[in-house]
Amino acid sequence: MIVNLQRKVKLEARGYAGFLAEALAAIEEAEGGEAAVAFVSDRRMRELNKLFRGKDATTDVLSFPHEPDDFEVQSASFSSPDAQSASFSSSDSETLTTDDRQPPAAFLGDIVISAEQAARQAAAARLPLELEIKQLILHGLLHLCGYDHETDTGEMNARELALRNKLAIE
Repeated sequence: MIVNLQRKVKLEARGYAGFLAEALAAIEEAEGGEAAVAFVSDRRMRELNKLFRGKDATTDVLSFPHEPDDFEVQSASFSSPDAQSASFSSSDSETLTTDDRQPPAAFLGDIVISAEQAARQAAAARLPLELEIKQLILHGLLHLCGYDHETDTGEMNARELALRNKLAIE
C-alpha cells in the first residue's frame, strides 16, 4: 500500500506500487512480505523523527518494522506445522484443514518518506525525483529487513548498491 499524505510535492504515489513489489521480490529477506509506504511533509517527518529518534530535524526516510501483537503470535503458533492435522467446521458442514488456508503475507512494516526532502536531494544530486524516491523505498525496505547502516560495517550499503544495480535504480 502506498499513500500520499502531503500536498507540497506533486507525485503519483500509486505509481510506486509496482516498484515496491519488484523491490520486495528482489530482497531475499523480504520474500513473500508486504510493506506500506507513506509520503509526508517535512513538518510531519520532523515530528516523527523527534518522537521516535529524538532528533529535532527532518530526514528523508524512516522505517518502522512491524512487531506482531499477542494475537498474531498466538495465531502463528496455532497454524504451525504441529497444527497441520487440525480441521475447522463451518455452519454448512464444509471441513477445512490448515492445508486449505493460505497464510497471509508477512507484513514487514511501514516506510515514511518526506517528499520535500526527497525533492531537495534529487535536485542536489541532479536525479529525477522518481529515482530518488525508489532509492529511498529500497533503503527503507532494507531497514525493515533488519539492516542498519549506523551499526554495521558497511553490509547495508553494499547490499543497497547491489540491489540498486539489480533493480536498475542507479
